[in-house]
Amino acid sequence: MGRPPLNRRLAEFGTTIFAEMSALATSTGAINLGQGFPDTDGPEEVREAAVRALRDGRGNQYPPGPGVPELRRAVAEHQSRFYGLSYDPDTEVLVTAGATEALAASLLGLVEPGDEVIALEPYYDSYAAGIAMAGGTRVPVTLRPDGERYRLDPDELRAAVTDRTRLILLNTPHNPTGTVLDRDELAMIAELACERDLLVVTDEVYEHLVYDGEHVPLATFADRFPELRERVLTISSAGKTFNFTGWKVGWVTGAPELVSAVRAAKQYLTFVSAGPFQYAVAEALRLPDSYFAEIRDDLRAKRDLLSAGLADAGFRVFRPAGTYFVTTDIRPLGENDGIAFCRALPERAGVVAIPSAVFYDHTETGAPCVRFAFCKRAEVLRDAAERLRKAFAH
Repeated sequence: MGRPPLNRRLAEFGTTIFAEMSALATSTGAINLGQGFPDTDGPEEVREAAVRALRDGRGNQYPPGPGVPELRRAVAEHQSRFYGLSYDPDTEVLVTAGATEALAASLLGLVEPGDEVIALEPYYDSYAAGIAMAGGTRVPVTLRPDGERYRLDPDELRAAVTDRTRLILLNTPHNPTGTVLDRDELAMIAELACERDLLVVTDEVYEHLVYDGEHVPLATFADRFPELRERVLTISSAGKTFNFTGWKVGWVTGAPELVSAVRAAKQYLTFVSAGPFQYAVAEALRLPDSYFAEIRDDLRAKRDLLSAGLADAGFRVFRPAGTYFVTTDIRPLGENDGIAFCRALPERAGVVAIPSAVFYDHTETGAPCVRFAFCKRAEVLRDAAERLRKAFAH
């Protein structure tokens, strides 16, 4: 074959690091703290709602293209209940096959070939692939360690905007660093978007998993910057909030013109998906406030448990304010190559992690860092922490 089969836009993307590390976990019997999925299911009443939908024949055939009305109404109610945001469920809410499809469809629907897309580095790997599939040019703006957390440099973000910039791809709470952008940082981004005629797509899948500070959707700043409402698309999903990552139910909210652009791309990706699960997620979004507090408090305790264990083993720990993940620096262990470290870690300590370098364009910046997931049972985290302590503590 004279020409390689993979098109050049995707040539840099091979098998994901998550697949490689999960295979290592399976082959070695190591504890998998690499991929961010819980090892317990979500609420029983939500599972039963899915079973009931299946038995009642709801969603067993193609659901409506924008999503079932019950879920679109529940998403709109959720945005109003938690953030005071008002959306029309018929024109301003779109159901997707998880947040990953929402991101891909947003980029495909809004980005023209050659447009620049700014993303906060390190970033979830699907961001780079989505920008590439849309023909855009990614422009990383790096979050840098500052004490126990990573911070955004507002001057660096402003300097990244050019006449070719179309969109800022924002993630808060931020995977993999656990950073939660504060009100001042978000106000700066809102003002910048309006000044420079930019769109902003915000990935807020960890919105209910904030342990320090608060989650504030960028869309709420339309009160101060009215033009912002026509510029912001908000993405979230059920997987992280309700421990049903396999259901792949996500959604987009925003002004009708933006949601229509996403739908134009989405209809040719999955068309529709997860019919019966959509009805169950509609019920999940209406769970009482106590549920959302309990999952947050449970994960905060797990964050603290694993963070303490990693510190005891000799890692430098960056304490995450949100998400499922804690980032560590391996240089105190005498290591500086996170990829080599993670490939050896299953045999060395019986634990799997993810090297942060894979989330960077500037790979040297993330080279000495490693990400661990703490969305596991407490006994699993204690076992992993003890294995790491035995392998590295002196």
